[in-house]
Amino acid sequence: MKSSNVFLKQMQQWLNPHLARLRHAVLVLLGLGLTSCATTRHPDAPATAKQVDLKRYTGRWFEIARLPMAFQKAGEAAIAEYGVNADGTVSVHNIAIRPDGTQHDIRGYAKVLNPPANTKLAVRFNTWFGPLIPVPKQGNYWVLYVNEHYQEALVGTPDRKYLWLLARTPTIPQQKYTALLTRAEQLGFDVSRIIKDPRR
Repeated sequence: MKSSNVFLKQMQQWLNPHLARLRHAVLVLLGLGLTSCATTRHPDAPATAKQVDLKRYTGRWFEIARLPMAFQKAGEAAIAEYGVNADGTVSVHNIAIRPDGTQHDIRGYAKVLNPPANTKLAVRFNTWFGPLIPVPKQGNYWVLYVNEHYQEALVGTPDRKYLWLLARTPTIPQQKYTALLTRAEQLGFDVSRIIKDPRR
């Protein structure tokens, strides 16, 4: 009986982190799936940046603030890493950092839907159920703004349900943060609901 209890305890310890990663992946995909269903047609969708240089856009971005979402807890910080694949798609690596410092991540890819502007992308994640989640023709990752030096950016969805304020550095001056919020508000996003990472 004792050996059985030890075995069950070991199995639980092994399963817990895997189940946590699976739960995160499911929530991410469900969130994007709901966005996909809700963003099939948006004649009043926000304007995007005029053009994005993908080579300059790739690399590491820190999430400074965002609108609430089911698949990311309020206390988690996030980092996104992008690269250009040989087939022209964009590699996606999202990392969430919990308040205790532990991390969980998910990988995927994004397809550019409007070259050469490169401002509207469709993101999919590399999970067995990823292909089951519909992605709208308009995409679920719009680059709404990126500054000329590619140091700050606004990313959102056509239905304005999701919004991310990104920067190349973990923190930005208050003046720049306020300017990003103002731009997002001008694009029709509800910035009163913005969640800012206190560590940013």
